[in-house]
Amino acid sequence: MEAVAEGLWELAEQHEQSREIGKAVKCLEAICQSPISFLPIVEIKTRLRLAALLLKHSHNVNHAKSHLERSQLLLKSIPSCFELKCRAYSLLSQCYHLVGAIPAQKQILNKGLELSAISGDGFAGRLWYCNFNSQLANALIIEGDYHGSISALEQGLTSASEMFYPELQMFFATSILHVRVMQWDSTNLVEESVNRCNLIWESIEPEKRQQALGLLFYHELLQLFYLLRICDYKTAAQRIDKLDAVMKSDLQRMQQFQDLNNEVGALNHSSSGKTPLEPAYFGNVKRACEEKLELAPPPIDGEWLPKSAVYALVNLMVVVFSRPKGLFKECQKRIQSGLQIIQDELVKLGITEGIKEVELQHSAIWMAGVYLMLLMQFLENKVAIDLTRTEFIEAQEALLQMRNWFVRFPTILQACESIIEMLRGQYAHSVGCYSEAVFHFLEVSKLTQSKSMQAMSHIYAAVSYICIGDAESSAKAVDLIGPVLGVIDSFVGVREKTTALYTYGFLLMRQQNLQEARVRLAAGLQTTHTYLGNLQLVSQYLTVLGNLALALHDTGQAREILRSALTLAKKLNDIPTQTWVLSNFTVLYQQSAEKGSEMENIEYQRRKVEELQQRLAIASSSIHHNELIERVRIQAHQLNENEMKRAIAGPSKTVDLDIPESVGLLTPQRTMPSAARLMDLNIGRLGKRKL
Repeated sequence: MEAVAEGLWELAEQHEQSREIGKAVKCLEAICQSPISFLPIVEIKTRLRLAALLLKHSHNVNHAKSHLERSQLLLKSIPSCFELKCRAYSLLSQCYHLVGAIPAQKQILNKGLELSAISGDGFAGRLWYCNFNSQLANALIIEGDYHGSISALEQGLTSASEMFYPELQMFFATSILHVRVMQWDSTNLVEESVNRCNLIWESIEPEKRQQALGLLFYHELLQLFYLLRICDYKTAAQRIDKLDAVMKSDLQRMQQFQDLNNEVGALNHSSSGKTPLEPAYFGNVKRACEEKLELAPPPIDGEWLPKSAVYALVNLMVVVFSRPKGLFKECQKRIQSGLQIIQDELVKLGITEGIKEVELQHSAIWMAGVYLMLLMQFLENKVAIDLTRTEFIEAQEALLQMRNWFVRFPTILQACESIIEMLRGQYAHSVGCYSEAVFHFLEVSKLTQSKSMQAMSHIYAAVSYICIGDAESSAKAVDLIGPVLGVIDSFVGVREKTTALYTYGFLLMRQQNLQEARVRLAAGLQTTHTYLGNLQLVSQYLTVLGNLALALHDTGQAREILRSALTLAKKLNDIPTQTWVLSNFTVLYQQSAEKGSEMENIEYQRRKVEELQQRLAIASSSIHHNELIERVRIQAHQLNENEMKRAIAGPSKTVDLDIPESVGLLTPQRTMPSAARLMDLNIGRLGKRKL
């Protein structure tokens, strides 16, 4: 019978290599369902192989879990088999992870840690110990236990150090940095983690660093997140250029590989007349090896994100660093590239037009969350660019896309509701609907727990109040900006500080406290120019300072300042700021008795005002204008606790392979839709699910 089993194993291997997963599963299930008993060790190996196939090529986590639990029972009666026991623990942990059974996952991982700690099985035993610590850290992150997660990762780092394995050390060091960046309870601790990663990375031989592409992307992107947070844009610019070059090089290599594959495939097709079944047919497929960015060796499941998600993230980083500089053509190109990558991946996950959250396969939810969050961040940047360029209709369209995605996936995208409200406020402010803008900005502060976002929403609301212009609104602006200024130095970086100083200086100028306004605005402008390089904010600072210089009758300084402001506003195609600067130039020419320049400027100002009014009229006549600015939050069906726990594995809607036990690849029911499935987890923490 052992020969029969080995023959079926080999046949299953051949079918898997040919991407005929259904046939591979049937070969293995023939052993499990045989009326003649096989040796326990044969059944264990078969069920482990089956579980691995189901996890890689289907959504049917529950059947994989059943095979693993049966294997675990059989293994209890066998005193040895260290490798098989560890593999069973590891795969079972992944199953519990996918169905959101975190307590059960932690329990099984602790058993694995105990086994690997006492095994004395040398290098292999240490690798399993590292694997279990890595999975435990992920499980603890889902529960928000940052301290416990870091402790597990430190254990893994210690073990990797004892193995003299720098690449594995780098995996754990970058994972610790990731948790530190997510938690950020101490800038010093984050900086220590950054420095440790740099030291370990430099200790790896240059050739090995080039081969460790997954670690390179993980390390560099985490460094970028850190630099973005502390507003060190100069250092970040160098890193993003390096990362972009690596991505382009790898894309070129992948294209050459694909071209070669296509040639070989064409030859095979012409010789056999048969086309192998594409893996995408099975839904949640295992990605080809060249599509993976491994972070650590087996048995550690060390992939952070799929390569396509990492490349989308690199494009997003280019957008984030290019947008403040006004490099909008490059931003638009990267946004289109990122959106196309994401759209392709969402289709692979079964997310096509009309599909909603409750219709997702449960094992696709986390990956869907990754791509949907990236999608929303690309659209967020698009809205910001369109508003800066006074392209109100395009901003409307992108904002409506964000709203529609949120309505379809309200639980997965729960964290995006505050972002959408912030953008609705910015749209309303840009089109001159200041009262509506205030409403949306203040809604943001109710929706988010982020102190930074709460501060920014209050700052923006204060600006809208100032623009309303009456005494009551000015008093409300003071009430909003005062508390923010009181804690302004507690924020990481200078983003909140520069915006708050601009708003406060603007308010002081309106209150005729000119000297104090000048001091605040000059300090804010210097900080903005040094750290952020945000051209729109700089141009607005310069415009207010130019206005202030006119109020102080310093026409010489006002002229230079306003020229710089106008140059920047033209570069950004920021028409509202241009008209604001031009109105100040009119006053300047009047003060200087430059009649010719005054008349020429008034004519230019008139044309710009007409252009702005035309754009505003088109925007306000749009059928979507009122729904975007109206004083009501987006209404979306939030799932209740029972709906979130419908994680029962059910039939796929697309595949019929006639497999008896098996795979989530069964015949679709024609009389009613497949049951809605969501994982039993706190989807508000989806961004924390993997390190």
